[in-house]
Amino acid sequence: MAAMTSSSTRVIPTTGAIPRHVAIIMDGNGRWARQRLLPRIAGHRRGSETVRKLVQQATQLGVEYLTLFAFSSENWRRPPEEVGMLMQLFVTNLENEIQRMHAAKIRLRIIGDQAPLGLRLQTLIADAHQLTQNNTGLTLTVAVNYGGRWDILQAVNRLLREHPEKQHSTIQELDLQSYLSMGEAPEPDLFIRTGGEQRISNFLLWQLAYTELYFTDTLWPDFDAKSFQQAIESYQKRERRFGRTGDQC
Repeated sequence: MAAMTSSSTRVIPTTGAIPRHVAIIMDGNGRWARQRLLPRIAGHRRGSETVRKLVQQATQLGVEYLTLFAFSSENWRRPPEEVGMLMQLFVTNLENEIQRMHAAKIRLRIIGDQAPLGLRLQTLIADAHQLTQNNTGLTLTVAVNYGGRWDILQAVNRLLREHPEKQHSTIQELDLQSYLSMGEAPEPDLFIRTGGEQRISNFLLWQLAYTELYFTDTLWPDFDAKSFQQAIESYQKRERRFGRTGDQC
């Protein structure tokens, strides 16, 4: 199992002007398409181009971890034709982008319950993990069929399967942390949600305990380099206290 990072509720993390880990809910693809009288999938395709540009910018800025919420466990409630097109878009993007990411030394991780995703997508995910696992550049994590509550529950169940003796003892935070999908990554410093909604929508519930939250009305396909820089500048103005007083920081 990969090395586990410290929790912000137990240890005060080191912070800097550039967030080490940025997590993003990429919201607004459908509305962007509707405003232009285009099918929703056109917005998702345009959103994929935004991802590509953002990965480049994050790498240039020195961000070490970038985590993107691509498809939640609740998104299965969408119309079946849209879900099918999204799954095909995931397949196409992996096929087209993985070699480029590997050449850029990006380490790609896909988190979430992969069982319903289909054999083709599961195979591509496994191949991408294997190809990029030793890369030393940006760690790009994409959450697909992911939910924060699912993540905590699967971590508890895995812990108890591997350590049945814990069924009759108190489970500590450090016991569970390494079984979470993001257990090997530092907790996000900055959370961004595009599209105007101001909620975290079951995303990284455990990890966002002390993350700085940034909401913008900008729809995801329009979230460009300037938009990202504005989010970084907002983060740089925050005082990160982690339970301390301002005088202690």
